Amino acid sequence: MAEKTAPAGPNRTVVVIGGGPGGYEAALVARRAGAEVTVVERHGLGGAAVLTDVVPSKTLIATAEWLTFAESAPELGIRTGGSPVVPGDDQETRRALVDLEAVNARVLALAAAQSSDIRSRLEREGVAVVEGSGRLDGPSRVVVTPSDGGAEQTLDADIVLLATGATPRTLPTAEPDGERILTWTQLYDLDELPERLIVVGSGVTGAEFAGAYQALGSDVVLVSSRDRVLPGEDEDAAELLEGVFRSRGMTVMSRSRAAAAERTDDGVAVTLEDGRVVEGSHVLIAVGGVPNTEGLGLAEAGVAVRPSGHVDVDRVSRTSVRGVYAAGDCTGVLPLASVAAMQGRVAMAHALGDAVAPLRLGTVAANIFTAPEIATVGESEARLRERGSRYITTTLPLARNPRAKMHGVHDGFVKLFAHPEAGVVLGGVVVAPRASELIFPITLAVSHRLTIDDVADAFTVYPSLTGTIGETARVLHGQLTD
Repeated sequence: MAEKTAPAGPNRTVVVIGGGPGGYEAALVARRAGAEVTVVERHGLGGAAVLTDVVPSKTLIATAEWLTFAESAPELGIRTGGSPVVPGDDQETRRALVDLEAVNARVLALAAAQSSDIRSRLEREGVAVVEGSGRLDGPSRVVVTPSDGGAEQTLDADIVLLATGATPRTLPTAEPDGERILTWTQLYDLDELPERLIVVGSGVTGAEFAGAYQALGSDVVLVSSRDRVLPGEDEDAAELLEGVFRSRGMTVMSRSRAAAAERTDDGVAVTLEDGRVVEGSHVLIAVGGVPNTEGLGLAEAGVAVRPSGHVDVDRVSRTSVRGVYAAGDCTGVLPLASVAAMQGRVAMAHALGDAVAPLRLGTVAANIFTAPEIATVGESEARLRERGSRYITTTLPLARNPRAKMHGVHDGFVKLFAHPEAGVVLGGVVVAPRASELIFPITLAVSHRLTIDDVADAFTVYPSLTGTIGETARVLHGQLTD
């Protein structure tokens, strides 16, 4: 049910610590509600999402996609000239086609341009931007240490939003050096493609970078401590992706936990807990993130923090202290830029007296930018099983879709979950090129509690990949019980 607070007064002041998606989206909402808004950001507007994480990584992956798409060229009757990229080509051929220095220069330029666009938008809206690090001095005051080393500045606030994000988690036995032992924020400083890249961690970040660098021409070893890659994702989707990885020549080491990584004369050596040693030219440590909550003055202000270091918030982004809100990766709710942005918008709407619906994680669409992509929304099959929920499900492969055949797409599927009697769509999984786009009709169905018949009866373009979504719903209709 929607919540509402007292209307915003004409002189309400808002200070946002952190200029990432949660922070700048909140600032725009607050400014449009008539508040005086200041954003404090130490690295650049857009935060890690724009400068070192989402925008750079997806730009790199988009570059790698071109080489993946080129694999289908011979099947489509296209000759690719003197340097063909076809299934079976060795990685040396791929590496010869990639100028990593130019790729990374483009990646960083796009990130900088996006950051600049965000700054321009905030300034047009009348949001003040202060460059520096902010910390709480009680619940209604923020102290800013300027980035240029100048004198500290104190900002009084009726409302404070913490949107400080997270940084890559490191291992004490594998400290990054920015040259051979790397976090994902340091990859864009490389001017040559890693000859043999060891990726430690098979979650979303590890899988995305492993797939991208393999496509670009690196020999990739993916070290996974679990039974399979993407252990938290749909099992069928994860198994399909792991099969694709292996078929493309990637080495996937399951049930292999890294214990340490160290430099060698010409590369790195990663020691596993069972004593095995894996050698490579570089190693990427992709084992999650750590919330940026140290030094924020949270304890002194009375803001509750979980043992993990994440700020504790409710579904409208309130912390334990009145007037202090939090959004994004520092809350540990769900590490997605889209969720951070929604948390920030919800926080400001609630704080400034607008009607607001609490965050519904069950309607969040997520995507893994591998090739093929994996998109999900709503209930997962694992959660449905754990709760003992009654559901019906159907999976249809993309290989029989006419548009997929035209594009040489062989790997992928659409899976839907529905209530066996009411027919309400509970969730879905799409594994396909551009699954991030294809998941939207299923997201609409989940968000608005549409039935599989609503989906089945809607027109789809012929031929199109969305046709398989409609067909899956029609097949699922046959499983409904009276």
